[in-house]
Amino acid sequence: MRALRACIAMLALLVSAQLAAAQCDDTTVWLRGDFGQARFTIEIADTQRSRATGLMNRPSMPSSEGMLFVYPRPRALSFWMRNTLIPLDMLFVDPTGTVAHIHHEAVPLDETPIYGGEGLTHVLEINGGLARMLGIGEGAQLRHPSFDQNNAAWPC
Repeated sequence: MRALRACIAMLALLVSAQLAAAQCDDTTVWLRGDFGQARFTIEIADTQRSRATGLMNRPSMPSSEGMLFVYPRPRALSFWMRNTLIPLDMLFVDPTGTVAHIHHEAVPLDETPIYGGEGLTHVLEINGGLARMLGIGEGAQLRHPSFDQNNAAWPC
């Protein structure tokens, strides 16, 4: 009986690990924190051109979607809302996948720079107001394969 329980426990761990690995792909970002977990289907902006275009000229975005900006090395990041038609929450993220700063409800079409901080490698843009509504705060952790998995706070 004891061996059967041990086998069931091992099988549960294996299935759990396989499910977790399956959930970590280029088109999905997971967030976790005191609020629980959230998942967003994302587009990646990892080239100079795609980062420059971002979410410009889009009249709407489904609430379960977003855009993940990926930079190859840690740096100071600043964004603006030129030609962006929808309010956005910008989650500025360090190399471990930890949210360092959140700018809530960036104003559409505003060209005022939005400074996220130093030593950042990612920015997740989601619909304005969602971070507060879901309870996402600084210190939340992102899970995505673009983070160095050896240093990720929540590896794949």
